[in-house]
Amino acid sequence: MYDLLIRNGVLYDGSGANARRADVAVFGGKIAAVGENLSGARRTIDAAGRAVTPGFIDIHRHGDCAVFRPDFGKLELRQGLTTVVNGNCGLSAAPLSGPYRREVLDYLEPITGPAEPDLPLESLGTYRKAAEGRGLPIHIGMLAGAGAIRAAVAGYGTERLADEAYEAVHRRLNEALGDGALGVSLGLGYAPECFYTTQELIRALAPLEGRDIPVTVHMREEGDGVLDALEEMLTVARRLRVPVHISHLKAMGKRNWDRLIPRALERMEAARREGLDVSCDVYPYTAGSTQLIHILPHDFLTGGTEAVTERLRSPEQRRILTHRIQTGRDFDNIAGMVGWENILCSTLNRPENRPYQGMSVAQIAQAQGKDPFTCAYDLLVSERCQITMIDFITAESDIVRILRDDHAAVISDSTYPTSGKRHPRVCGTFARILEKYVAREGALSLEQAVRKMTSVPARALRLAGKGLVAEGMDADLCIFDPAAIRERGTYQEPERWAEGMDYVIVDGVPAIEAGEFARMDRGRVLRPRTRR
Repeated sequence: MYDLLIRNGVLYDGSGANARRADVAVFGGKIAAVGENLSGARRTIDAAGRAVTPGFIDIHRHGDCAVFRPDFGKLELRQGLTTVVNGNCGLSAAPLSGPYRREVLDYLEPITGPAEPDLPLESLGTYRKAAEGRGLPIHIGMLAGAGAIRAAVAGYGTERLADEAYEAVHRRLNEALGDGALGVSLGLGYAPECFYTTQELIRALAPLEGRDIPVTVHMREEGDGVLDALEEMLTVARRLRVPVHISHLKAMGKRNWDRLIPRALERMEAARREGLDVSCDVYPYTAGSTQLIHILPHDFLTGGTEAVTERLRSPEQRRILTHRIQTGRDFDNIAGMVGWENILCSTLNRPENRPYQGMSVAQIAQAQGKDPFTCAYDLLVSERCQITMIDFITAESDIVRILRDDHAAVISDSTYPTSGKRHPRVCGTFARILEKYVAREGALSLEQAVRKMTSVPARALRLAGKGLVAEGMDADLCIFDPAAIRERGTYQEPERWAEGMDYVIVDGVPAIEAGEFARMDRGRVLRPRTRR
C-alpha cells in the first residue's frame, strides 16, 4: 500500500526526456514506482491536466540567517522550491567564531540580513542542529564560505596570510566539511578573498585536493575581465582536481554584451573535453543585487566596513577613487561599466535616507544637488556601508545563451535583508522561468526548463536523491498547470509571491495542497553523500 499516488499527470521527470503520461507512487518519503495504471494507496491526487515534476532546487541563495525567521519557506514553496542551498559567494554565516565574529556579521548583513545574537554560528554542526530543531518547511543545504572562514581567522585588514593563518583556514574548512558542508563557496569579488593571488587561493583550498567536493565561485571579475577570471578558476580546477561551478555567470557592461559570454561558454566546453568538471548557473534577470561597496576597487576594501567608511571620509581618497571609477579597467568597475543611472539603492536604513530608497544614484544625486560620485560616497559613509543595490548590468540575449547551455542551472542569487526593497528574484525566479522563458518566449521547452531547475543543480552539488522523478529518489514533487504559473513581483513591488502551484510535496507530504499551505515541517538539513 503506497502512502500517496499521483495519477493522470504529465510527467516531466527532470532528465530532459520528453514528457509522458505516468502515475507516481510514494512510500516512506521515497518514490516507490513510476508507471501506468498504478493503484493501491492511502491517498490519491488526480493530476489530470497538470505537469508533475521534481521539486525545484535553488543552489544559490543567501538565506543563512533567514532560515530561523518565522515565515521562512513560504515564498520559496510558492514558486515550487523544495530544496535550497545557502552559504554562497564565500559569505556563509557559519562556521563563525573568534574575535572577528561581529566584524564578519556586519559585513554579511546587507546580504544575509541580521543574525540574532543567540544564533549558534560557531560551527556548521551547531547551525545544523538549531535549524533541524525548529522544523523546516523545505530542505536546506549549506556551503562553507571560504571568505567568511578567512575573515574569521584574520579579519579584513590582512592582505597576505601567515603560515599559521593558512593552517587555521585549513582546519576550519575541514571541520565544516566534516559537519556536513555540501561544498566550498568562494567570493573572489569580495573582501577578503579578493586579496588572494591565484597561488594563494590554491594554497587556501589545499584540503580539497583530489576530492569530489564542489567549489562554487563568484569569480574575481564578471565584466571586462570575466574571461581571465574564468581561466583562473580553470587553473584551480586543474591544480586541485576538483569540480568547479561558476556562480551567476554574466558579462557586465554593454561593451561586453553578446561578446564575452559565447567565448566563456566555449572555454568551459573545451575544459570539459579536457576532462575538467566545470558547470555554471544563471539568474534570469538583467539586474543583479549586492552591496553598494562593490562599486569600489578591491584594494579599497581592506580593513572591513569601518575602515572603508573612514577612507570614504577623506577628500584625497575620494579624489583618487573618482579617478579610478572614471578610468579604471583593473577591477569590476560597475559604475564605470553601467552608469550611475543603472544602480539603484534598494536598502537604506537611516531615516534621512529612506525617501531615496529605490532610486538610482543618479536620481538621488540630482535630488541632493550633488555629483553622483559625492552622492554615493556620502550615502556609504552615512549608512556605514550597509547599503544594498540593484544594478542593471547584463543583456537578455546573454541570459538566454547561458540558459540554453547544457551544463547551466537556474538560480536566484536571493539575498535576505530585513529592510528595504529586495530584488524580485527572491520571490519569483522559478515562476519567471516557466512563465517568461517557456510559455511566453519559447526560449526553452518545458522539459529543458525543468531539467535546469532540478537534475542539473542536483548534479552540480552532488545532491543525492534529488532532481529526478524515478524509483528510489526522494519524493519532492511539484504539480501545476504550466499555463497558470505567474511571477507577480516587480522591481517596484518585489514582495508579491509567485502563484500557480497546486501541490508542492516535500518528503512525500504536501507542503502546498490545492494551492494552500499545508504541512510545513518535512524539510531537513542535507548532508553530502560519502566522500572519497
